[in-house]
Amino acid sequence: MLNLKKLMSILLAALFCIAAVGCGGENAANKDKKEFTIVTSFYPMYIDVLNITKGVEGVKVVNMTKPQTGCLHDYQLTTEDMKTLESADVFVVNGAGMESFLEKAAKQNPKMKTVEASNYKDINLLKDGDEENPHVWLSVTYAIAQVKAITAELCEADPEHKDAYRKNALDYCMKLEKLKEEMHNELDNLPHKDIVTFHEAFPYLAKEFKLNIVSVIEREPGTEPTPQELEDTIKQVKGLDAKVLFTEPQYSPAAAETIARETGAKIYQLDPVVTGEANEGAIDAYIDTMKKNMAVLKEALQ
Repeated sequence: MLNLKKLMSILLAALFCIAAVGCGGENAANKDKKEFTIVTSFYPMYIDVLNITKGVEGVKVVNMTKPQTGCLHDYQLTTEDMKTLESADVFVVNGAGMESFLEKAAKQNPKMKTVEASNYKDINLLKDGDEENPHVWLSVTYAIAQVKAITAELCEADPEHKDAYRKNALDYCMKLEKLKEEMHNELDNLPHKDIVTFHEAFPYLAKEFKLNIVSVIEREPGTEPTPQELEDTIKQVKGLDAKVLFTEPQYSPAAAETIARETGAKIYQLDPVVTGEANEGAIDAYIDTMKKNMAVLKEALQ
């Protein structure tokens, strides 16, 4: 009887050791498993990807540029940016000419998959002369299309998490649809529709909500208008029923203030959603900012 107890003890100890080794091996495997890394080019793409990947374990989201960088019209890649891209499984960009450095980034990281969110069948790009306007996310309809485009590409690149990506994307798109409905209800029937914007960020928003951009203060952000351009804008503003100018929080309002002094126009601020908080603070940034834009337009154009 004693020998049987001893034998049972030995067997139990052996089983425990096997289990322990098995568990240790599994933990080691999990520890060594590579994270799926998604790098985004700038803030609007960062917001989308954070929503699509929300709560998905094993997925890391990195915004290549600082969340206060703004639009990437003339952005040049830094050494730090190139290091960030080295770790990317997928690089999510807006496209349509926003990121002029794409060719260089792809050439130096040939294994990296690049996703252009504006390259989607439901998005019809507007043009200013021969150049495409890349600010498509400021149409809520196109913001939804971009989420769908990014989700489809992520599901293909990372099929292990495709169900979670699709569920998150559906939840986010439903929120965006609700935002779109609210904005149409508030803006479609405003008595005034003519607006003067700071730079070419808002044609997609204007098209969606039936606004008419009569003039743009700075064609290139950060570049002061010429005296002739300033004079032309002043003349146009004087002819408006609702004399309002819209600046952007990312740029100096100096030119708009000059126009306001000459015309008696009131200055308001529209945010193109290109800067904001990082990490969890970015989850609702698009919706919150667009609601603020809606309130500003409603007040200015009554």
